[in-house]
Amino acid sequence: MKRFIYIITDRNRKNLHVGLCSDLVKTLKFYADMPTLFFDNANQLNRLVYFEEINNEDMAMERFKFLSTFTRAQKEKIIRSVNADWVDLTAGLQFEHHAMARTIRTSIMQPVRLSA
Repeated sequence: MKRFIYIITDRNRKNLHVGLCSDLVKTLKFYADMPTLFFDNANQLNRLVYFEEINNEDMAMERFKFLSTFTRAQKEKIIRSVNADWVDLTAGLQFEHHAMARTIRTSIMQPVRLSA
């Protein structure tokens, strides 16, 4: 089963949170629905700045533990290696998620043509 390791931050980049989940879109929705769960409104975690997709649960857990030990400088370095401008990746991820769901729905609804 695939797992995602992600780093999420607030709008001022004061807090960097490393997480592990199996459904990244659902997890980001949870953060949006519960904005003050971890911090007050000013520091709510709402910007996805880094993520990795790993297909092996054990490897994902090891990678999560490894990234969780990183200092802030190390986390910033890994973010900048793939997202130099710290762009919020949520919009692109949601677009991809909806496009994939639409493709699956369309292929399921297509009638099967049998040749006679």
